[in-house]
Amino acid sequence: VENMVYPGVRKMSSQSKPKKTTQLKNMLNSKELEFIMEAHNGLSARIVEEAGFKGIWGSGLSISAQLGVRDSNEASWTQVVDVMEFMSDATSIPILLDADTGYGNFNNARRLVRKLEDRGVAGACLEDKLFPKTNSLHDGRAQPLADIEEFALKIKACKDTQTDPDFCIVARVEAFIAGWGLDEALKRAEAYRNAGADAILMHSKKSDPSDIEAFMKAWNNQGPVVIVPTKYYKTPTQYFRDLGVSMVIWANHNLRSSITAMQGTTATIFKEQSLTSIEQNVATVKEVFRLQRDDELVSAEDQYLPKN
Repeated sequence: VENMVYPGVRKMSSQSKPKKTTQLKNMLNSKELEFIMEAHNGLSARIVEEAGFKGIWGSGLSISAQLGVRDSNEASWTQVVDVMEFMSDATSIPILLDADTGYGNFNNARRLVRKLEDRGVAGACLEDKLFPKTNSLHDGRAQPLADIEEFALKIKACKDTQTDPDFCIVARVEAFIAGWGLDEALKRAEAYRNAGADAILMHSKKSDPSDIEAFMKAWNNQGPVVIVPTKYYKTPTQYFRDLGVSMVIWANHNLRSSITAMQGTTATIFKEQSLTSIEQNVATVKEVFRLQRDDELVSAEDQYLPKN
């Protein structure tokens, strides 16, 4: 079993920890409500794992934002995969990539699956909108949906392409986001599940969980359901358990918290022209070195560099 023990180097572990793909599949099929947390680079991914989370959400919004571009497929799929490689190398827990629409048609999506498998990413979440995508949380933006059959066949192409049977494809249904009702959401979810999707992500931007509640009752436990309660964050987590939800994604909060921290730190330094009031409120340089696993490099240098 491959597990990352320090940046850039894979080591075969003697432990019986399942593959990352198997870990994610087990989470999706767990009888317990599971949680994955957003990360957007190697450092944030490592922080997520250290906090105790069992999985990571490779957020499209967060990855594009940390690159300084919009969440409209302005970052190429290969640039996203490059970020995924650093995140996967830095962690031993599974990553589910927010893969937007698959960056094109079935052919683009299945090539993406191959490249994600190469880099140890555990799964991809594809949404049934058109390329280039529009972020689902924008107000007043058109959100055209993909043809159901075309998207279902895209899912099938991805499942047919994967070489690891536990690699997960999560189908993200955007019917509620686009203004459609329960019937459309249910029709799409059933089609995608029948096409081979390992789970359905049902998305909603209402401030209450009514869309999710209606879907879960109609869905009648046909397969795992993933939700993203960014907008209905006041809903008690126990309610999601009661509804039978399989997984909750905390989707963008490391990005947003880092923005708040950087804005505050930068503004204070600019205003005060001093570091005096800042130093005690930021991570030490030693903590940065620890997160980079500098101790491993020191040990490796002692082993592999000649002694003078």
